[in-house]
Amino acid sequence: WSSPRLCLSRSSLFLLLLVLLGSCLHPATAFSKGCYPSEEEGLKTFRCSNAQLTEVPRDIPNDTNKLYLDFNQIPFLPRDAFRDLPLLLELDLSHNAVSRIESGAFQGLAEHLHSLDLSSNRLVSVSKDAFSNLKAKVNLSNNPWLCDCRLQELIRAVELAADSSRGIVCDSSPQEEHVGKAFLQVMADTDLCNVYKKTTDIAMLVTMFGWFAMVISYLVYYVRQNQEDARRHLEYLKSLPSKQRRSEESSTISTVV
Repeated sequence: WSSPRLCLSRSSLFLLLLVLLGSCLHPATAFSKGCYPSEEEGLKTFRCSNAQLTEVPRDIPNDTNKLYLDFNQIPFLPRDAFRDLPLLLELDLSHNAVSRIESGAFQGLAEHLHSLDLSSNRLVSVSKDAFSNLKAKVNLSNNPWLCDCRLQELIRAVELAADSSRGIVCDSSPQEEHVGKAFLQVMADTDLCNVYKKTTDIAMLVTMFGWFAMVISYLVYYVRQNQEDARRHLEYLKSLPSKQRRSEESSTISTVV
């Protein structure tokens, strides 16, 4: 009788060990491929570097302090992309394909985030509203920036990382002389928002002048055409017999009056 009980006990213990082992392994296999958690200098870190990601993972632990999403193919940061990470201190999105950042993408990170790396992406133009309330130092270097008023507003709205300022170079610009120059240097010499306003004002003046010239031209044409009609009518009257001419002259005068 003791042998069956012993076998039953051993089988139950074996099943229990399998359940425990499965529960221990489950958290490790739940993360996106190429991603793993660790602890660095006492900070909870989640690394997804070079993991061939095309979007921000949704399985990031919400107590993460440092998040590495660098060297992936993420093209777009949607609204509330990091809203479940209230303790995040550092966010590395460098060397991706980010070309668009939706307003509110960093919502929820304003209180703790102190480092945001967006270098080496495909950013051309971004609204300052995308970084609203952020106090983090932002790295925006090595992007194909369009140097215009919008970029000037963005640069004035964020705090640039120390190694970022020289790397923000004009890839394109409404003013050709700015292409290839460091944007902070351009800003020091030119107020791009004021230039844009002046350009808009000049365009409006040119448009108004064009309409005015068209109106004047039409009036001149109208007057000349009436003069020509009047001259032809007078010549016609002169060619008529005297009685009929007087009658039509009086009719013409009354019509003119």
